[in-house]
Amino acid sequence: MCLVLLASHCYIRPEYIYEIILLIPEMMERVRRVLVYLSKENSLSRCVEFVQSITGHFAGCHDDSVMVSCVLEDNKFIMSDREAEDIRKTLVLLRRPSFCPFKHLSVSEAAMLPLDILDRGVDVGVAVLLQSANQKVLLTRRASSLAIFPNVWVPPGGHLELDEKLLDAGLRELREESGISLKPEEFSSHMLGLWESVFPPMLSRGLPRRHHIVTYLLLQSTQTHLQLQDRLCPEPREVSGCVWVDPSLVRAIVSTVDGAEHSGKAPANLPQTVRVTEVCCDGALLTSELPVSVLLNTAPPEGPDVERISTGTKYALELWLKAMETGPDSTGSQQ
Repeated sequence: MCLVLLASHCYIRPEYIYEIILLIPEMMERVRRVLVYLSKENSLSRCVEFVQSITGHFAGCHDDSVMVSCVLEDNKFIMSDREAEDIRKTLVLLRRPSFCPFKHLSVSEAAMLPLDILDRGVDVGVAVLLQSANQKVLLTRRASSLAIFPNVWVPPGGHLELDEKLLDAGLRELREESGISLKPEEFSSHMLGLWESVFPPMLSRGLPRRHHIVTYLLLQSTQTHLQLQDRLCPEPREVSGCVWVDPSLVRAIVSTVDGAEHSGKAPANLPQTVRVTEVCCDGALLTSELPVSVLLNTAPPEGPDVERISTGTKYALELWLKAMETGPDSTGSQQ
């Protein structure tokens, strides 16, 4: 068999050939995905291992946020420390939750991960905070049939595809999930921040199966939320609900702490319910009222998850509030 004797004349023991054959589909899949690469102190970039905490690589074991530079180049999302930045790169805040599994994963737990998971690398995701002209943001509830984060509220988003720019990916995901297609003259854009996302989000719910760096983009529309609402046509296989949240509700949302034992409670000055658009299986849209307390739910430290706003989304909403107060960073760029 040709696999026994490679072109370099390196001999492979026959008992290893079957294992190599099994890994070929995963290796080919990896080539078709945009993965994260790291460079520190001007070193050559290298592909990140699945079990490596990217935030910890730059910030150390104990800190959960750090400023990094990033650039999308030749289908590689390259992250580096700020000393390595140049005019092509964007300086942005990277954060992970305090309960990030890769912050606490032991050597013995890492050894239990299947080979196909260990060989995945770290994927790149793009999520879009669509801000209306009257300062409301669109969130969508992931369909209950989805394997990852079902029934959790997030902005529209998904994987970055090969040869795609970050902004193009964000616009595509917005169109695919919400039905809203934006023309260049209808919005301005800005990178908000990076989030290290792991699923399951806590070790108490199982060993990690997915690892992403999520790029949060802010799209500031020239239309009001009612005008954008008229253009909604969500994909029911991915989205089961849509809601527009204003700054007062967002401030209450970001004040809740995930990993706590008790869910959030709506402050007295907030309405008890918020209007949501329910997405039926056939794509039909129905209007209903959702208790605000649901959006203030926190990720329970143990047991099954609950309907809530994701931890990464809270981080992005926090950055959105700051951007409204201070204005977007004029040095930020889209890639």
